[in-house]
Amino acid sequence: MKREQVRERHAEGQICATHVIQNPANLGEWIVFFKKSAGRSYFLVDDNDEVESFARLDDLIETLRSLGIKFAEIQM
Repeated sequence: MKREQVRERHAEGQICATHVIQNPANLGEWIVFFKKSAGRSYFLVDDNDEVESFARLDDLIETLRSLGIKFAEIQM
């Protein structure tokens, strides 16, 4: 899901959970996915539909805040 879609769906109350996990392809990076109320999950993707990954958790948290997300579960 692209950033604007995340903002819209979060504002509509369609996102029920946000999870941060290590990127399986690069354990030094982090990725985020959102669970929708219907039980489906979506990764945060960029404009090229590639999964966004973050080398620093601080950058990922700043991005989540900019999307209106206030709570996220970090899984290590």
